[in-house]
Amino acid sequence: SGFNSVGHMDTMRRGRHHIGHYKEGEEFIQNVFRVLLPLFSGKEKSSLSVCWLQYEISKVVQCLQMKKKKKLKAQGRKSKKLAKNFLKAPDNRSDLSLWKLYAYLEWLLGNIDDARKVFDTALCTAGSGRGLKSPQLCSLGLLYAQLEVELLETIEGAITSRAVHILTKLAECGPYAPYSGQVLTVNVLKARKTYEHALQDYLSKTPVSDEDQVSDANHLVNLVGCYALFQYLTVGIDAAVLIYVQTSEKLEASVSQKCENTGEKFDIQNFPAALEAVTLLHTNLLRFHMKMSVYPLNPLREVLMAALKRYPGNRALWQSYIHIQRKSHNASRARRFFDVVTRSTNSLEPWLFAIQAEQMRKKLTEQVQRADVGEIHSTIPETGLTNRIVALFEHAVQSENGAHCPLLWRMYLNFLV
Repeated sequence: SGFNSVGHMDTMRRGRHHIGHYKEGEEFIQNVFRVLLPLFSGKEKSSLSVCWLQYEISKVVQCLQMKKKKKLKAQGRKSKKLAKNFLKAPDNRSDLSLWKLYAYLEWLLGNIDDARKVFDTALCTAGSGRGLKSPQLCSLGLLYAQLEVELLETIEGAITSRAVHILTKLAECGPYAPYSGQVLTVNVLKARKTYEHALQDYLSKTPVSDEDQVSDANHLVNLVGCYALFQYLTVGIDAAVLIYVQTSEKLEASVSQKCENTGEKFDIQNFPAALEAVTLLHTNLLRFHMKMSVYPLNPLREVLMAALKRYPGNRALWQSYIHIQRKSHNASRARRFFDVVTRSTNSLEPWLFAIQAEQMRKKLTEQVQRADVGEIHSTIPETGLTNRIVALFEHAVQSENGAHCPLLWRMYLNFLV
């Protein structure tokens, strides 16, 4: 019944009842996966299986957003069945990417103990002797530790937590043993040295081919994530931030050197994805720490502003920026920043997020004006913000990318209505 039944065209309001996938589109996507899977073998088949499982997980996340328990249960059953079928295949039994997604799926469904068993099984079967040298093992260990850290109520005494145990075992390169309730201080000290040397070795090595460069970049990001999280839990936030800062400086230096040697223009395309991913880990850790304890907002704001000037198309960074600006009563600083970024890039994201920030401010103003005072409502409309939002829309649709963006036009029409 028309193209919008394929995938999901979300409505503007994104109300709880509107989030979800159309039945016809859902059947189409499932059929595509079923037809394609037998045509591949080896690494390609594994990659396609990972894609399918990631798609299933995205549907579970949507069910969680909708807070529909019945639908979540049914979706969870289907997704788990698919994950188990993948892992039953002989080729996939040692595929840590699939094990990682299956454990994450269990975690999202609220089965924490089952998820831990899956994570532990994957770490045990991965074999000893690889530790931080294995990209997949690093990625698995980082996700497991991150999920465990989110369960902590306080950072005090985190040195004996399950997360520290995971990160310590990862650095030991020996056989993995599940958490028994304590972490030896001597093991923590050894692990810190191992992380330090591993990171130094990685930053000093030069990749051979482009393919190696991509896998090395991912491995480096996971290694930095593990080391920084380990330092955060065992030493503190400043030690973790130092690792991110040092790694970013080293990556920036190597990229600018490469540009000088090859005569390439200093362009965003030549910038390794690793630096962007490290910045994202850095901001996420700062945001998490601010939830856990009292910490100034300025370090996070500075990191975000520097990162957004470099990566104006990164949605996760923009969302973090808008989230922290909502707490500020001073709108002019954010407006100046949006203005600077929109002038210096062709990306459409800065425009979209500038509009979203103003719409959120407008909604907040209206809520305050229409405070609970019986039948009397404020009769003075907030025209200043309305005019500002219309001006932003007008400028955005006049840009080359904006003129061809259906989402922007739909948002504009919706706002005018």
